[in-house]
Amino acid sequence: MSKDMSFEAVMARRPETMKKAIGIDYDIFESGSIAFDYERMMRETGYSLQQMQKIQSETGVGNTPVYELRNLTALARKFAPEGKGARIFVKDEAANPSGSFKARRAATACYHAKKLGYKGVIAATSGNYGAAVASQAAMRGLKCIIVQECYDSREIGQPEIVEKARKCEAYGAEVVQLTVGPELFYSFLRLLEETGYFNASLYTPFGIAGVETLGYELSMEFREREGKDPDVVVVTNAGGGNLTGTARGLIKADADTQIVGASVDLSGLHMASDKQFNKKSFTTGHTGFGIPFATWPDRSDVPRSAARPLRYMDRYVTVNQGSVFYMTEALAQLEGLERGPAGNTSLAATFALAQELDEDKIIVAQETEYTGAGKHIQPQLTFAKENGIEIVIGDPKDEIPGENIVLPEDPSYIKTKDIDLNKIKRSYIRNCIKNTKVNSVTSEDIEFLVKDTKSSEEFVKKVLDE
Repeated sequence: MSKDMSFEAVMARRPETMKKAIGIDYDIFESGSIAFDYERMMRETGYSLQQMQKIQSETGVGNTPVYELRNLTALARKFAPEGKGARIFVKDEAANPSGSFKARRAATACYHAKKLGYKGVIAATSGNYGAAVASQAAMRGLKCIIVQECYDSREIGQPEIVEKARKCEAYGAEVVQLTVGPELFYSFLRLLEETGYFNASLYTPFGIAGVETLGYELSMEFREREGKDPDVVVVTNAGGGNLTGTARGLIKADADTQIVGASVDLSGLHMASDKQFNKKSFTTGHTGFGIPFATWPDRSDVPRSAARPLRYMDRYVTVNQGSVFYMTEALAQLEGLERGPAGNTSLAATFALAQELDEDKIIVAQETEYTGAGKHIQPQLTFAKENGIEIVIGDPKDEIPGENIVLPEDPSYIKTKDIDLNKIKRSYIRNCIKNTKVNSVTSEDIEFLVKDTKSSEEFVKKVLDE
């Protein structure tokens, strides 16, 4: 008898589908309440740092170069107070085989799939992760399907997403392109059921563990060349895996480093809205992912997300779209590095934050990403104009996501805006109560919430009392 493939039936089978497609029994880490054993999950279903380094080295992933951006440092010091203007560095993750840090996650995911005997892998992503999975799958001899949210209801797709689809296909992957909406996850689940392929999710323990090598490398590289750890590492934040993995790697190196998350400010735009889908110029690294995934990480495609950014974030800032485009041009013209705009979110934040720090401090933009036809600034700004977005030069404070993109009049206008982390943490705790539907909160739950929000017992209890 054939299975019921209606939307309701497929979604109802999600737990068994996911369990079969990932090979993790998440139940063994549960405690029947809010809490679950996060560190045990990471330890027993992930890989050690040494294992990950070996796995990644087999396919040329990792050990990417670090560049000191001396010209951008000099520019930042022109606008900084006397004695301020930290040295700016960048970790060039575009040097990975598929052109982004996500090759680190894909390397462990595809290795794991091959080890478990899966014939192929599937990933639901509109971004660089699709290209990373396709690339690593090709190296491991696995079939690959990328499910991509690509178009609005007019069948118009963003040039950056279309470019990434081309890259996935170049690696031999089959790309299933869909319109924005609930059909993405439904189609993803159907394909997992029909093929029996591995779910190369961004949010599994081995996916997150793959990024730990990046944080560890940063510490080792700076100890070797500067004799100390970086003072601040700025990480582009979307679903939280980049920040989580990088921070865990730095912790494994016993690094004394502040972790700052950075997102493009797209507040006011709804990511699942058909009308607003093409009103944004960044498909990742923005608040449309950064805020929801921070306030409820388990909204992802696995029962328990291994990406839990609030555990590790010391500060969270946003930058506007225009500033990221500006810094992309500055990186190319002042430093000779042409890299994709979305990966320069952390660089735009780094440029502004460097001006707050003493000259002898080191601040690192944690990633770059490749660029290509649809990822260049010009096609993105042209597409924005075609979708009714006004492009102006002025003060980024005047930017209204979905209405205009404000390119800074000069570098002094590039600023960050702090997000109230305590507000985010309160939202997360409230979501835990709402989504887990617990009758009472145990001492174990409180201990878990303290760790998951990097806060205190007093803070958690106060929020619970509210």
